[in-house]
Amino acid sequence: MPEEMENAAVNGQDANKVISTMKYQEITIPVPWGHISGKWWGPTDKQPILAIHGWQDNAGTFDMLAPLIAVEGIPVLCVDLPGHGHSSPFPTGMYYYLFWDGLQIVSRIKTHYKWSKLRFIGHSLGGIISFMYASSFPDEVESFTCIDIASPAVVSPSSVVDKIGRTVSQFLKYETLPKELQPSYDYEEMVNTAVAGYNGSCTREAVEILLKRGMRPVAGNKYVFTRDLRLKAMGLAMIGIDEAMAMAKRITCRVLNIRCEPGMKLANPEYYEMVMEELAKNATLERHTVPGMHHLHLNDAASIAPIVIDFLQAGK
Repeated sequence: MPEEMENAAVNGQDANKVISTMKYQEITIPVPWGHISGKWWGPTDKQPILAIHGWQDNAGTFDMLAPLIAVEGIPVLCVDLPGHGHSSPFPTGMYYYLFWDGLQIVSRIKTHYKWSKLRFIGHSLGGIISFMYASSFPDEVESFTCIDIASPAVVSPSSVVDKIGRTVSQFLKYETLPKELQPSYDYEEMVNTAVAGYNGSCTREAVEILLKRGMRPVAGNKYVFTRDLRLKAMGLAMIGIDEAMAMAKRITCRVLNIRCEPGMKLANPEYYEMVMEELAKNATLERHTVPGMHHLHLNDAASIAPIVIDFLQAGK
């Protein structure tokens, strides 16, 4: 690593220099319904860390963190999940079972590149997918980093049941919504709408980064979101704390958990600690709490980059 790049992740000025100069490659991976898109940061002659974004975000969520990792010689492949960013949406009539879909998406990517072992960085939904993959395929995962998430158990069983009917109706509504009725905005309206939607989790600058892949132009100098509207109808096939604990018990790899403070508001905060305690029994668990909102990795990547880099380098 060049001397001038040392400590890039802990020095704000140097970090900004790295972020502004580091290049990436756009990639596409064929799947039966279309393709998975992504951004490959850093060396292409090494297997990358697989980075997975949160619900309704896209690969751009790692635009500030991935360069700081890649400059250390650690490549990062940030993918758009189906229906997000530049990746193909699922076919008409197909529901997004977000957590479970992630398992087969990761398996397809792994098969495409002929990888044997995986290392993950996941934010929110991406952290859930990493957790579930490490539980389902413990021999295939070397490590995973979860940012502001512990496991899929985020709501109580009664809350899940209460939402089933509404979720089904919502899905069918979005599936049949004519394109001319889908909301469109000028650029400033688009940014303002997204900023309001993130409710303080993302800075305006962070929102504009996400919108580079998160919106597309339509007629009349307007824009629409690229994400599939059907993604809003989430809530089916959720799991409870018992299943989450059973999954945690099967995980044996190295795990880095970064909790943002205040971060995401949790419906059942006690579940977070229960899962962490269970993980620590069989996995090698490292935990950190860092001040910031749920999208800390995008708002202020330099605040967590040293933690992530040290964890990744210690595993090799």
